Amino acid sequence: MPSAVALIPARAGSQRVPGKNVRALAGHPLIAYTIAAARLADVFGGVVVSTDSEEIAAVAERYGGEVPGLRPEEMATSTSPDIDWVRHTLAELASSGRTFEAFSILRPTSPFRGPDTIRRAFEQLVALGDRADSVRAVRPCREHPGKMWVIEEDLMRPLLDQPDGVPYHSRQYQALPPVYVQDSSLEVAWMRAVDDQGSIAGERVAPFLTEGAEGFSIDYPDDWRLAEEMLASGDAKLPAVELASR
Repeated sequence: MPSAVALIPARAGSQRVPGKNVRALAGHPLIAYTIAAARLADVFGGVVVSTDSEEIAAVAERYGGEVPGLRPEEMATSTSPDIDWVRHTLAELASSGRTFEAFSILRPTSPFRGPDTIRRAFEQLVALGDRADSVRAVRPCREHPGKMWVIEEDLMRPLLDQPDGVPYHSRQYQALPPVYVQDSSLEVAWMRAVDDQGSIAGERVAPFLTEGAEGFSIDYPDDWRLAEEMLASGDAKLPAVELASR
């Protein structure tokens, strides 16, 4: 299998769910489940956390993540592009002689994405070879863009150009063309996406279809409550967590 590194972004300044990366879910900090899933997937030569926070760094290391150095402040704002911290982290690793053929971005906000999910996505990218630069998690969208509008003064217009005949906004969902929305559970890419194309995804992106709870993401306060309810009902499960050996 090609060499690969897991990259886990965990900046401190979350605005919608403050402190979410280290907030406890079922007895462990949220980030612990992504570190555990990456380690258990058994496809990575390193599980590396990129953070601007000493607190998050300490928690990540306690659960077996590597923190080669803190992320610069200018790469840790709410509008900082991912490519900046990815390049910074890869450069930190390269400075100590560690290079890889592929990388995966695994965000802590997807605690139900387990090692099997990660392995499945990695194997999909390997099978695609040169036909794709990356695979990205997607799922069918619930709110179809064919029914979205842009308001202009007193009126509004459809976001999308409409077909001849019955417009999208007047059709049943089942009669609309399938459209998928990305979720934040995972991305896996060949290193050429960064090195040659200056991108975390590259130009040829293949879909990775998430199943059930594995694509669920905690992005808003209500999502936290829903995550706890899914665990209580058995609709979702968390990866097995272990503290790093000292």
